[in-house]
Amino acid sequence: MNYLRLQNISKRFGSFVANDNISLSVASGTIHAILGENGAGKSTLMNIISGLYQPDAGEIYLQEKPIKITSPHAAIKLGIGMIHQHFMLVPQLTVTENIILGTEKSWWLNLRQKQQEIAALSQAYGLEIDPTAKVENLPVGAQQRVEILKVLYRKVKLLILDEPTAVLTPKEVESLIAILRQLAAAGNTIIFISHKLEEVMHLCETVTVLRQGKVVATTTTKAATSQQLADLMVGREVALQLNKSPKSTGEIVLSVQNLQVADDKGISTVRNISFELQAGEILGVAGVDGNGQRELADAIALLRTIVQGKIEFSHNPCVVGYIPEDRQTMGLVMQFSIAQNLILKAFKHLPFCRRFLLQQEAIANHAQTAIQEFDIRTTGKDIKVSQLSGGNQQKVVLARELARQPSVIVAMQPTRGLDVVATAAVHTRLLTERDRGAAIVYISTELEEVMAMSDRIAVIYRGEFVAILDAHTATVAEIGLLMGGGLGNGD
Repeated sequence: MNYLRLQNISKRFGSFVANDNISLSVASGTIHAILGENGAGKSTLMNIISGLYQPDAGEIYLQEKPIKITSPHAAIKLGIGMIHQHFMLVPQLTVTENIILGTEKSWWLNLRQKQQEIAALSQAYGLEIDPTAKVENLPVGAQQRVEILKVLYRKVKLLILDEPTAVLTPKEVESLIAILRQLAAAGNTIIFISHKLEEVMHLCETVTVLRQGKVVATTTTKAATSQQLADLMVGREVALQLNKSPKSTGEIVLSVQNLQVADDKGISTVRNISFELQAGEILGVAGVDGNGQRELADAIALLRTIVQGKIEFSHNPCVVGYIPEDRQTMGLVMQFSIAQNLILKAFKHLPFCRRFLLQQEAIANHAQTAIQEFDIRTTGKDIKVSQLSGGNQQKVVLARELARQPSVIVAMQPTRGLDVVATAAVHTRLLTERDRGAAIVYISTELEEVMAMSDRIAVIYRGEFVAILDAHTATVAEIGLLMGGGLGNGD
């Protein structure tokens, strides 16, 4: 029996059609994947199901009864809950306080009783958690369990998970998959949104693929391959395998010795890191988010003051290309055009500036060349970058940072939130730079990407490199254990 059925759902934003006549069914007690490129309409559709948006046309049926979902509160009452990619938790509150937040109408809170209820609920679903712990003290995987308990506490029967594994270690991903299977076995229905095709193949029974706001296929994971799903997402054949040439390294271009860096509050987040990087080499940095990666990247890009130690470049001056973690707040000026963003680091110099006057023709020609070379999908160079998809915004950052042929490139989460095609474009471009002779520090929480891109892999835990491994011989299990704080020697 279908638990949820959507019939001819459409949603417009001005002239843009986000969802175009979408019909799909989700069977009770199953895990159903929704796949699609950035901008395919996945988030809009999920926001309609969870009550954040209202459809312009179409009907929604729950257990074959027509329903109207007028708000997130109404969705919860109907038994529909969404777990967002970025957790909606209050760090200063306890697990129990976060879970019951907004559910109690009386003045009197019997917290002890609530803690017991939540402990019983967590045990019933195998979601181990301390109900009295403060959320800010929990690892990321445990915080996600709190999010799941939050919707289960509200007696939700249809769970929507948006990119739920984006910040988890391999071990935490395994744990989540086991939990989701148990929830489905207990009669819950799950919609799973992910860019990770292997996870979808491993976890889900049915897959619906969206492209440009339309359903292009619904199939089973037994009847499809990862390659077929990727091709359906983009409407053409996609290269899923990286074409990486053998390493051909040169001189040492970056030397980091006993580095110590503090965060914005003055707390030391990078401790005693030392490594050398050669021309034509990619050093991957693997780790769970929040273990000092951002401060390390900022320091190498010369954007953060060093507390102790040394960073030395062989070329003086050294051109460093920096692809920051957050393209929208650090990488781009969102209200500027593509052409303006492409010259942010060079607008004072020839050919873009002459006698203190910007040379519009040179700026326009530069933009046109970059748009073609990096395949930036746009209607023109004067479009604001805020109007581009995430993948095309990232291509603008790449085009600007690589224009000066940097000898060192720091790529921090360069594919975060990107679909399979945009991810492949970023990887191909960085490998081209490696072949040119650039030394690259590739920092990502996506372990498979780090392993595929890197020549060596440094595992960061609590601000320290706990190991530097050969990428060709390292295993997912070994790196995953180190990422979680394990010693990798059986301890």
